[in-house]
Amino acid sequence: MDRAPPALESAALRAMFTARKEVFIDLLKWDLPVLAGVYELDQFDDPDAEYLILLDRGGRHHASARLLRTDQPHLLGDLYPFLCDGPVPTGPTIREITRFCLDRHQTASERRSARNQLVTALAEHALQTGITDYTGVAELPWFTQILRFGWQCIPLGGIAREGARSLVGLHIHVDERTMDGLKRGGVYEPAAFRLIGAEGGVA
Repeated sequence: MDRAPPALESAALRAMFTARKEVFIDLLKWDLPVLAGVYELDQFDDPDAEYLILLDRGGRHHASARLLRTDQPHLLGDLYPFLCDGPVPTGPTIREITRFCLDRHQTASERRSARNQLVTALAEHALQTGITDYTGVAELPWFTQILRFGWQCIPLGGIAREGARSLVGLHIHVDERTMDGLKRGGVYEPAAFRLIGAEGGVA
């Protein structure tokens, strides 16, 4: 990219893209594009992408996730359809959760709390906006965690290898039972951090 996209005009999004670079590229060693040596962005960070970002009062990033429409280009449909035994779930009320990012500059207990707050925010966002389902691609260890959260989650197919990673396609259904399920799973945690919703590159 020759110039920063409009999304980087938002301080919240800059904090998120910086955290994504530190986690997915610096820590996990994923082969992803980097902007200005600081920000991790890819072709799906377009004007239609939505973001949920948890920040403290000082603007420090704690957790975030990107939501992609499934009736438009998205990871599962475009890059990983082989993770689905049947058709890739798509539709106007289905979103794909991608780049679920927990800031690496946190203690283990802080990361767990940030994770729980973000999962709760994702469920609340779905219920408030008419989203009925989430899909995603997860590495196997992360998928086993997601299964234990208490919401209705199933694999879309078998496990596939990509280099050193074992990947699974997943499907989460959200309805009036979801919040009770998260509470039973010990994951429900209302946001203590500031929750920023960003859509179309504007926070």
